[in-house]
Amino acid sequence: MNKRSLVIAMICSLLLLHPLAARAEGTEGGATGPKTYGTSFQGTSLSGWMPSVEQFFQIENYWQVQTVSLLLDYKASPLTQSERSSVTLLLNGTPFHSFRPAASDAQKQQLAVAVPASLLVKGVNALTIQGHVETAEPNPQLACLPADTRDNWLQVFDTSRLSVQYANEEMKDSIRDFNRHFIGLDTVEEGANAVAVSAKGDTAELEAATYALSGLAKANSLKSRIIPLVEYGPDQVKGKRAVVLVALYDNLPAELQALVGTAELQDKALLKLVRPAGQPTLIVTSRDAGLLVKAGRLAANQELLNQLEANVKVVDASTEVETPAVNVSRNLTLTESGDKLTGSMHREKSYFIALPGNRSLADASKLNLDFRYARNLDMDRSMITVLINKTPIGSKKLSAELADGDHLALPVPKNLNISGNFTITVAFDLELKSNSGCIENQDQMPWAFVGKDSVLQLNTKDRADLLFNNYPYPFLRDGSYNQVGVVLPNKRDAYTYQTITSLFNLLGQYAQTNTGEVRFYEDQVGAAELKERQVIAFGSYRDNKVIRDNNDSLYFRYDPNGEGFLSNEKMSIESGYGKRIGSLQLIESPYGKGNGLLAVTGGAPEYAYLASKLIAMEGTLWKVSGDGVVTDKDGKVQAYRFKKLAEPEAPSILNEVLARKDVVRFTAAAALVLILVLVSLILMIRKHKKTTKRGRGR
Repeated sequence: MNKRSLVIAMICSLLLLHPLAARAEGTEGGATGPKTYGTSFQGTSLSGWMPSVEQFFQIENYWQVQTVSLLLDYKASPLTQSERSSVTLLLNGTPFHSFRPAASDAQKQQLAVAVPASLLVKGVNALTIQGHVETAEPNPQLACLPADTRDNWLQVFDTSRLSVQYANEEMKDSIRDFNRHFIGLDTVEEGANAVAVSAKGDTAELEAATYALSGLAKANSLKSRIIPLVEYGPDQVKGKRAVVLVALYDNLPAELQALVGTAELQDKALLKLVRPAGQPTLIVTSRDAGLLVKAGRLAANQELLNQLEANVKVVDASTEVETPAVNVSRNLTLTESGDKLTGSMHREKSYFIALPGNRSLADASKLNLDFRYARNLDMDRSMITVLINKTPIGSKKLSAELADGDHLALPVPKNLNISGNFTITVAFDLELKSNSGCIENQDQMPWAFVGKDSVLQLNTKDRADLLFNNYPYPFLRDGSYNQVGVVLPNKRDAYTYQTITSLFNLLGQYAQTNTGEVRFYEDQVGAAELKERQVIAFGSYRDNKVIRDNNDSLYFRYDPNGEGFLSNEKMSIESGYGKRIGSLQLIESPYGKGNGLLAVTGGAPEYAYLASKLIAMEGTLWKVSGDGVVTDKDGKVQAYRFKKLAEPEAPSILNEVLARKDVVRFTAAAALVLILVLVSLILMIRKHKKTTKRGRGR
């Protein structure tokens, strides 16, 4: 790489990776006293001539921000020339503070600075750290110094944090405002929200609550925290600032029935915001189980919830509640209005492509990129490179003739093995022409622009292997629930609801629509009802009949007493240890060919819940692979593959011949010669017959 090239680190940290604990003071449901919410940044290193890094944080719509403070922990290169180096901080593109990093032997240095609240916007904010670190000492005999950037670095530590002090606006009497408070960062971080069902736990209530939980989990931007599903009761909802209660009308407590009323419940369902004892509660209820499920789907539709300014919504048979279907093979526009990249040397722009977890890129996927760039580049050294998940798929040299309108068409390689979400990165190397004098680097020159006509032609295919590597398949397909049947244990306790929470927190984040179906069954369910379903059975051997009936098909089987797991060909299990572990096992469903059965199980309900936590968040999903996993309370996770790899089909003789081009050419030539010989013989025979007839005639 050329020494004058800018080695920059345009690293976009994930939003709110390490939220600090939020401290709350105030009353439930109303305007609160001062609160503090903090965001820890992802550690990174900046290197090069003028590198920069962006860190993102969020400001909720209902926050009244008072002060914002930044503590930046950093370390500069020991060779730093402090008087010639600087670091500038920008908020949403506007600079608000600069300082000179000092060279020091200390492990880290800390800068405390106030961030102007006037520069904040509601929603996502970008804090940019721009560095200009020089390490070469001035030489009066040289007109300018060589731009050697190998020692120019600045490290930002993950202990850096930004704290927002704010007060909550009082929650308005509207479903829309309740929803934004419910999924707010501080609410989720403090565990101050919950989805609840009645103490009777009707299966229709669980189904409707699962749809609502899925939609809310997808809208939750704090992926390191989950929204709990609980049984409604004073202890379970104590201290919650927002509760969604899903229940049949007859199962509601009497005091809530009085707040709901009965006028709108004849052949209808209702979403109504009430405040029992000052606690904001969105009640989703109906006398009809089918309409209750439909109302649960409405509660999963964030687009509709954000349009409800009233405190009540009536749902009947004609109400449209479903989200649009997901088209998984389509043309995707990378940018709606185009994206400009400025500055010399290496510049990047990344585009996030959402894809259901069970889909992978298929043949004939293609990227068509329209772009243009400045004419003052050194075209011999400037180029564009396209990467998918950091793997380059193609490059092109820039040229002066095409500067005003260039195009790049690239097929997506088959061997990338991409499934689920992925990122396309467009990287420009914008090199300026060298000159004998010294020029100051300009932030806005040169430039490149990615046009709005840039399109990804996306073709996908199913990944249908029953492996945790493909999870959430088979329970989600093309972004929708895939006829899921959940078999409950015959005894319900707190672990029952915690396990359902774990299962549908992550499935809900992957679900892109509120369609599909999730049905709940008691453990005495018949095989006919599970025939066409992807089955999830959770609990212990003793309290779930489906697990007992299929014990012989499990990879980790229970002992004859059903108390713990036995050893198998993959793992030796001591009898006492087998009683203290939980297991995830993904097997072929015995109830319907082509379907799967997920057993979330352990010797006791707490161990089944322990296993379910492995598939509760993306942060732990990487630990799960193969088709059989065990875990214990010490956090030890062991994953195995029991299904054998499919044997490749033996190639036929015809296929082998067709694969050899030289053999094909030889065979074609031989066939042609044979045909010519046959034609010649036929003609000679015909001529001979004619000659014989003429001789006889004479």
